[in-house]
Amino acid sequence: MSDILGKILEQKRAEVQALRRRASRDGLRDRAANQSAVRGFGRALSAKTAARGAAVIAEIKRASPSRGLIREDFDPAALSADYAQGGATCLSVLTDQNFFQGSAEHLQQARDASVLPVLRKDFIIDEWQVSETRALGADAMLLIVAALSNSQMSELAAAAAEQKLDVLVEIHDRPELERFLKSGLPAGTLLGINNRNLRTFETRLETTLELLPELPAGLPVVTESGIGTPADVQRMRGAGVHRFLIGESLMREPSPGEALRKLLTEKGDSPSF
Repeated sequence: MSDILGKILEQKRAEVQALRRRASRDGLRDRAANQSAVRGFGRALSAKTAARGAAVIAEIKRASPSRGLIREDFDPAALSADYAQGGATCLSVLTDQNFFQGSAEHLQQARDASVLPVLRKDFIIDEWQVSETRALGADAMLLIVAALSNSQMSELAAAAAEQKLDVLVEIHDRPELERFLKSGLPAGTLLGINNRNLRTFETRLETTLELLPELPAGLPVVTESGIGTPADVQRMRGAGVHRFLIGESLMREPSPGEALRKLLTEKGDSPSF
């Protein structure tokens, strides 16, 4: 485990304890039950790819531990609307405060500003966070294999299913893929392959491409990190990957939505399946 990931998880354990002190489990579940219906995160991605398009989860992220501040002019609602105009299929919103300068309010503001389904991107390690995720209005949540035991993965995925949350499970290498494949998670669980190594923060698109031959047919795959040019998109689509999570390269642009539109249309967003 990288030093950064270890520090993040130590902080998350403290946050879970704080959540347990300030809220009741029943109270979180009541707030979750009072949210508007989930928007169908995985369903939206599948509909886009079925229509032979590139399905992009556009990320709203202010900063990261490795890159520092990414965007100073940061307005989640405006970014959400801009991404929707630019052709995003879904949104991903960072809610971690200490390492990514995110917040729960960012997610709520982004979801209120468009009709796109929203993924809560954070370090989920406890079932209380699952209830909290739905109480915030999210439609999906992230599980990071490097941060969880096999039993935690199964328990958290089951808790997500109870809340009708879709799950994106993120891996970074072959051993994590093997753990995912043996986890017995429900059919339809999205597999995210992060091209950024959590230990070194090196980013290489080959991470996704090298793992593809080991995946079961029909598994919905999202390639994450390192997608910055139309050529990157076409390279992945040529290999049969049509779902993308793209953040930093868009967030550094004056109009992330316009940058996304160009990413998908320059040199053609032609289907390759």
